[in-house]
Amino acid sequence: MKRKILTGITLGAVAGLLILFASPSYNQGEASLAGSTAKPFSFVENGKQMQLSDLRGKVVVLNFWATWCPPCVEETPSLIALQREIAPKGGVVLGISVDDDAQAYAQFVQANGIDYPTFRDPSRKIPASYGTSMYPDTYIIDRHGKIARKLVGAQDWTSPEMTAYFNSLLAKN
Repeated sequence: MKRKILTGITLGAVAGLLILFASPSYNQGEASLAGSTAKPFSFVENGKQMQLSDLRGKVVVLNFWATWCPPCVEETPSLIALQREIAPKGGVVLGISVDDDAQAYAQFVQANGIDYPTFRDPSRKIPASYGTSMYPDTYIIDRHGKIARKLVGAQDWTSPEMTAYFNSLLAKN
């Protein structure tokens, strides 16, 4: 009898952990990073060397991704739609790909019509500086260069919750 009770408690604890980690709210933001300054880095956009700080004053959706990552591929159309929605309001999606293969990266960007700024970092130094080890991994950076939120895994960037979140963040000065 004691063994059955212990087994039941163990199974209940495992089920509870699985539910916690599978719940959408678990992947909806890491509060510990909120308010910290986004790590500086440089990137090339349209042949021009830029710094993350050049985007200060905009809300930046910093998305670390790769063409070989199925969840990254899955969320690409949603990120394109998000860029079109937030760009007129002072927001920008900035993709940082960790692809080693420059040709695969270029073909993916063209084939999928990615129209937001994206840059390839095969060294993976930029995502490593943010503590990223899984893809996709996204950081929302406010107009003052502070991390507002971190989201792990593919997201529906056009969901009503995300739309409301971005509208409120973009309304702030």
